[in-house]
Amino acid sequence: MTIKKSTLYIVGTPIGNLGDLSPRALEVLNGVDFIGAEDTRVTLKLLTKFGVKKPLLACRQHNIREVSRQIVTRLHEGESCAIVTDAGMPCISDPGAELVDLCHAEGVETQVIPGACALVAAVALSGFSCQRFSFEGFLSINPRQRRERLELVKDYDGLLVFYEAPHKLKKTLADLLNTLGDREIALCRELTKIHEEVCRMKLSEAVQKYEEVIPRGEFALVINSPPWRGGGNADGVVTLAEAANIAADLIAQGEKPADACKQAAKQTGLSKSLIYKEYLKGEKL
Repeated sequence: MTIKKSTLYIVGTPIGNLGDLSPRALEVLNGVDFIGAEDTRVTLKLLTKFGVKKPLLACRQHNIREVSRQIVTRLHEGESCAIVTDAGMPCISDPGAELVDLCHAEGVETQVIPGACALVAAVALSGFSCQRFSFEGFLSINPRQRRERLELVKDYDGLLVFYEAPHKLKKTLADLLNTLGDREIALCRELTKIHEEVCRMKLSEAVQKYEEVIPRGEFALVINSPPWRGGGNADGVVTLAEAANIAADLIAQGEKPADACKQAAKQTGLSKSLIYKEYLKGEKL
């Protein structure tokens, strides 16, 4: 292919297996004037493997605004550039969006060279029915922000996809169980690498597993749709009306409505607020 001057190429790179680098991506990396890389050391290993020798410019999250301006200036001067990250597609939970946004604002041409993406690979491997999904990336390390985000997405009508590092996995699984209820999860680990593994289980089982096993490798977590939206196996789906009945029975035994609905939510994996609303409907009959 002909490499255009004054053009930014957004290039997907392998997420593990170097055989996933496409011929078109390799052609672009060989043809541009320079390459913007999240970590120049990681990218240099990839380039060396394929015999590519190009100048590298570090594009890390902390300097992306400043470097984006430098790159756009060089593009205006007639050079061509490829932006890559350590693994997968730039701009997907990785640096690059600011640069692409600036290129649009400055009238600089951009082209995408699609490649591997852990997000799409994990959704496909999960085996969960997928009409839609919400990509949440890495949850904030701030407890309040994590809690608020999970509360916001817990009633989402589709799959939820998160990325997580091994040293934070146990905490994240516990937070997911506490907020979302005991839903099905697919834990996709080390995708395309030699130790690739996909484990499907309940969130409670995942919490238990990693109390006994040390998490290793990078994870993509796919949470199945809420049962009241049709997620999970048809044989085990609990309806919202049934969950409200569980709460009503607990209230009849002396539990406060809020506590009863919270217990029903933990038992069924349904939303506490939706159970309470359904319970109130029954009270009005």
